[in-house]
Amino acid sequence: MSLGAPGLLQDPRAELGGTFVERSPRQLFWRRLRRDRVAMAALVVVVLLVLVALFAPLVVKLAGAPGPNVRDSGALDEFGAPAGPSAEHLFGVDDFGRDVFSRTVYGARVSLFVGIVGTAIAVALGVALGLVAGWFSGWVDTLLSGLVDVMLAFPVLLLGLGIASACSFGDGCAGGVIEPGLRTVMLVIVVVGWTMTARLVRGQVLSLREREFVDAARAMGASDRYILLREILPNLVVPIIVYSSLMVPQTILFEAALSFLGVGVSPSTPSWGSMIADAAPNFDTQWWYMVFPGAALLVTVLAFNLLGDGLQDALDPKTSQ
Repeated sequence: MSLGAPGLLQDPRAELGGTFVERSPRQLFWRRLRRDRVAMAALVVVVLLVLVALFAPLVVKLAGAPGPNVRDSGALDEFGAPAGPSAEHLFGVDDFGRDVFSRTVYGARVSLFVGIVGTAIAVALGVALGLVAGWFSGWVDTLLSGLVDVMLAFPVLLLGLGIASACSFGDGCAGGVIEPGLRTVMLVIVVVGWTMTARLVRGQVLSLREREFVDAARAMGASDRYILLREILPNLVVPIIVYSSLMVPQTILFEAALSFLGVGVSPSTPSWGSMIADAAPNFDTQWWYMVFPGAALLVTVLAFNLLGDGLQDALDPKTSQ
C-alpha cells in the first residue's frame, strides 16, 4: 500500500497505473526478438526464401523465364558461348542454354529442403541418443559416447564424400533403399550431423538428472520414460532450438559442397553447389552463372546465421525484460 510519505516504500503497482504487467514466456521471447532488428530482417529473408522455394514454378512463370531444364539454343552464339543477363533471361544462361534465374529459384528448393529436413532428422536422432546416454550412463553412456568420439574423429567432408560416392552409383546402398540423389545427401547429413546434438543433450541431461524436480518425480514413482519426456526434455527445448537454427546453414553449405564435388543431387536437379561447379571453369568470361547462385547461397546462410544468433539472445532468460 502506498503511504505517500518520503522515505517510505511505495506500492510498485502505483508506477504502473495500479496494475501488474504479466507476460508469458512466449510473449517475452517475441518481445526480445522484435527488439533485434537484424534478427527480424533475417527472419523476413528466411520467410521469403521459403515462399520462393514453395512457389518456385509460380515465381518462374511470373518472371517470364523458362523451366530450369529448358535449353534455349538461341541464347548461345555461333561459338556456343552463353549470353549474359538480358530482358529475356534475367540472370543469363549457362553453357547449355538453361536459364540461370530459373535454376537459381529451383535450387532454393533443394538447399532449404536438405537444410531444414536433414537438420530435423539429425537433431531428432541426436536428442534421442543423447537422452539415453545421459540418463542411463554406465555401459550405455560409454558405448554411445565412444561412437560419438569415433564419428567426430573423421573429417566430416571426406566422410560425407566417401559415403555419397559409394551410394551415388548403381543401385545405391542398403539394397537400393538409399538411392543416388537426394536420399544419399540426406543420409550423409544425418550420419555426420547427429553427433554434436547427442553430445550437447548428453551433457545437459547429466546435469538435469541431479536436480530436485527429478528427485521429486522419482519419489512419486515416475518411470524413466516419463521423467525423460515430461521433466527433462522440456528443459532442453531452448538449447535444441538454438543449436538447430545454427545447424541449418551448416547443412546447406554441406549439401552445396557435396553438389560442388559432384556427389550430391542428380545433375538434372538444380542445385546451387552444382551450378557453381559448372561455372567455375569459365568464371573469368561468364561470371553470371556463378555469381547469382553464389549470392543466393551467401544470403541464405547469412540469414539463417543471423536468425540463429537472434533466437539465442531472445531465448536467453538473462536478457532484460
